[in-house]
Parts: sequence; structure tokens; C-alpha cells
Amino acid sequence: MCAVSSSSRASLDASVPQGSARGIKGLRLILLAFGIFTLITGLCGALWRLGWTLPHGSSLAAIHGPLMISGVFGMLISLERAVADGRRWAYSAPVLAGIGSLGLVIGAPMEFGAGAYAAAAAALAGGSLSATIRQPGLPTGALLFGALAWLAGNVLWLAGMGGADASGWWLTFLIVTIVGERMELSRPMPQHRGVEAWFLFAFGLLLVGARNGLPTGNGAILYGAALLVTALWFLRHDIARLDVRGTGQARFTASCMLAGYVWLAIAGFVLIASPSGGAFGYDVTLHAVLVGFVLSTVFGHALVILPAVARVNLRYAPVLYLPLALLHLSVALRAGGGLMGWDSGRKGSGLLTIAALASFAASLVFARLRERRGPPPESASVEPQTLQPR
Repeated sequence: MCAVSSSSRASLDASVPQGSARGIKGLRLILLAFGIFTLITGLCGALWRLGWTLPHGSSLAAIHGPLMISGVFGMLISLERAVADGRRWAYSAPVLAGIGSLGLVIGAPMEFGAGAYAAAAAALAGGSLSATIRQPGLPTGALLFGALAWLAGNVLWLAGMGGADASGWWLTFLIVTIVGERMELSRPMPQHRGVEAWFLFAFGLLLVGARNGLPTGNGAILYGAALLVTALWFLRHDIARLDVRGTGQARFTASCMLAGYVWLAIAGFVLIASPSGGAFGYDVTLHAVLVGFVLSTVFGHALVILPAVARVNLRYAPVLYLPLALLHLSVALRAGGGLMGWDSGRKGSGLLTIAALASFAASLVFARLRERRGPPPESASVEPQTLQPR
């Protein structure tokens, strides 16, 4: 997931009055805090689904999927893009996503939350279209198509279709967005022939699979094939396979990405092998993509995302590998528990995911405190290239 570089942040801050800059910073912090609140409520809904007894668990479980997709990931992506864009109106997307989440959590009608999410996606698509016009290319085009996929999923949900029917579009939003951002980061790599055609082929399969629906046999097979092709595309063309040979932060980020690509491929295999969803196929696919792939990407880019959004300096520390291992262990336990019909394993996977998130936050705090007490931990000598404001 993208962020802006330190030089770009400085230029953006210099382009607005000091009072306005403070107001925008405050808005970023409020949105980030609300995103964390939405994450907590979404995780409570997830635990209830797994069989844990929690207050208001049933109501949160009913909106778990939209909260995580639109209220957490959609909010975060929109906020990053607003920081990169630098224009005030770009913040309308994360603000609308936050309004939608608040409405759903306090019990407003589903149409209110879905409508706010759809408006947020439309605002993000508008900003992405503007960026694509200013700087045409496959990376910016992928970000635009990702935003449109988010809009399609939210409109379907607003129209009364179930989350399973919209899930293909929501997953496409996240997958294609990450593809676009990784394309930008991988520009320094030598480009192989067919890189764009390969991606467009995978993107076409994603669209057709999402259109047919993941719960259907045809849609599941097509979408599973798309996930496999996309995973192979990442492994072939992403700069992570070079950075993993490095040290420090660059190697940690690459490890997060490569592990995520493996789960993307596993999700594809599961969909193809269990096209009707089976006893566990749909559940495994969703969590392999959302936790194994997307959250792993967030872990890998947090050291760039948070400084850009919240203006806090963070440092890499080797202890970050511990929450990363817990995260992927939780996905393995979820998949294995579903495959073997082991309910206790599935229930435990939810707690492991929460432990991974909590320990990741604690590790960032630990690294920050360690930096204040002495020399900073070893980190990558070169900050990863990031998307510039457009």
C-alpha cells in the first residue's frame, strides 16, 4: 500500500497555510484513530463468527465483512491516497468511509452505511481518474480500476445483495490496488516481455470471476485462476524477490510481500479445487487473501504508511518478524482447522490474528523507545520508492 516520500510530504505541507496544515494533520489522526476503532469492532464480529461470546457480537458479526473491507482497508487506502494527492477534497473519501462505519456500528440502517461506502468509493475513483489523466500508465490505471471495483461491490451491497455476492469485487479492489502500487515500486527492476499483458489477463479473469460470483462454480474457478496468475505475476515481476536478499527494513518488507503472494496462490488453488465453496473453500479463500495477503502487505508497508499519515518516526527492528510469523500461523490454523473440521483450531486462529496485530503495534513502540535510548536499529540504507502525489 502506497505512501508518500518524506520530500513529497514536506512539499505538500509547504503548499498550504500553517493553520490549514495543522487542521489536515488533525483530520488524519482522527481518521487513523477511527480506522483502528473500526478494526477492533470488525475483529469482535469475527470472533463472534468463530464461536466466541462477546457483547453485541451478533450485530457486529453481521457487518464484519463490510467493516473490514470498506471501513478499515478502504479507509486506509483512501487516506493514503489523500495524503499523496494533497488536495483537501481528496479527504472526502476516507471521511465518507468513516461515516459509513460509524453508522453501521451504532445501528443505523444498512442502506446508510452502504451508501456512505459507495460515496467513498466514488470519491476515490474520481481522484484516481484525475491521477490517471495527469500521469497515464498501467500503475495509475490499476489504482483507478481498483477503486471502481470497490464501488461496484458497495453498490451491489447497497442494492440488497449479500456480502458473498459482492466479495469478488471487494477482493478485486484490494488485489488490483496492491498490484498498481507494487508496479510503481518495481519500476527499477528490468521489465520482462509480456509483463503488462500478463497483468491484463489476470485482471480480466478477476473481473469475470467477480461478475459471475465467488459462490458459483464458474465464478470460483475463474477467480481462482486469476489469483494464481496474479500470484505468479508478483513472484516474477515484483521487486520483493530482489529486496529479500538485502537487510533490515527492505528485507522485512520483501518477506511480508513474498509470504502474502504464497497465500494468494493458495487461495487460488482452494477456489479451483472447491468451486462451490465446499465446507471451507470460501472461508479459507477470504482469509487467505484478506489476512495472509492484504494484512501481510500492511505489515510490510507500515513503516512507510504511518510516518506519512500520522507524522511519527518509526524504525525497523528484527522483533517485527515475530508478529509476522504469528499472522501467517493464524491463517494456516484457519485453513487447517477448516480442512480438518477442527473448530477449536478455527476459534484459536482468530485469537492468533489479534495477537499478531497487537504484538506488531507493540513491536513498533518497542523499536521507537529503543531508538530514543540509543542508536537506532539497523534498517535499509535506501528508503523504498513510493508513489508521488499526482
